[in-house]
Amino acid sequence: MKVSLARSEPSIALLSFAEDVGTTGPVRVVGGRTQWDRGRSDAGSPDMPGSSDMPGFSDIREVRAPAGIVSVEPAELIVRAGAGTTWGELDAALAAEGMQCPVDGPSPESTLGGLFSVGDSGYRRIRYGHIRDLLLETRYVSARGDLVKAGAPVVKNVTGFDLCRLLVGSLGTIGLLGEVVLRCGPRPQLQMWMVSNSVDPFVVRERLYRPSFIGWNGTRTFVCMEGSAVEVGADKELLGTLASDWAETDKPVFPDGSRISKRPRDLREAPEMFRGGAWLAEIGVGVVHLDSSFSAAAFPVAPLGDAVLALAEKLKHAYDPDRRLNPGVRP
Repeated sequence: MKVSLARSEPSIALLSFAEDVGTTGPVRVVGGRTQWDRGRSDAGSPDMPGSSDMPGFSDIREVRAPAGIVSVEPAELIVRAGAGTTWGELDAALAAEGMQCPVDGPSPESTLGGLFSVGDSGYRRIRYGHIRDLLLETRYVSARGDLVKAGAPVVKNVTGFDLCRLLVGSLGTIGLLGEVVLRCGPRPQLQMWMVSNSVDPFVVRERLYRPSFIGWNGTRTFVCMEGSAVEVGADKELLGTLASDWAETDKPVFPDGSRISKRPRDLREAPEMFRGGAWLAEIGVGVVHLDSSFSAAAFPVAPLGDAVLALAEKLKHAYDPDRRLNPGVRP
């Protein structure tokens, strides 16, 4: 599919989506429900923007964003799709053109709107950056029911306020994504996973050029390398100079409990911090994946400062003064 990405007028599906959202009453957008509990507290709290203390919380309407690939432009490495499009559908369309969007969705059934509203970067962040950097343009529906365009389908766009970045991770509390334009890249010819029981993962971080992932569970170090056969072969040879027990392996199983963030340099103390359960740390990034044996109380989230709470409240009031978008959710 090679269609120009230029679009001056919204599609009928987007206009219909805006009409479904409407101008009054609490409303939330529904996708694949693969991360439905993220930020959700249906009990609500007075200090939660969009919380369930508002009247009519039990009468929330549910809407769905438009789905489907609108256009793919291999020459520009850009794709436009409805926010209701599943990650599996997008990845298949990009693969047909030799392209990828390194989102690393948690499930093929996850929708693009859900992935960007949650804002979790994939396990290849050390190479490809934060997920917010992939969103170039969006059309979203505001709390007033208006269809708003933010960003532009170009990589270099520094004019005005970067509203796209604000929407990523907002969990639909300031706007409901209807369509996205994403920055893509060439699909790697080869992906190889290696594992060692002896190498220091921090040495790998210092020596290896642009790995896609370095993981450590206190015992084993996992490395993902991508690119051409020549590039991956060179990286594999370099790994051999760091340890002699490297072996090819499959992608490791990520613990499916919770995710927490630490400063990357603090991960040297990870074996002591995470004793008693399975964990996998993303070296160079700071994200740690924990299994269900770790309780949330063991790693309490630091309370937000007054200044941050005040800023969040101002943003919520500016974009959704009636607190009608995705009530009961806090980013």
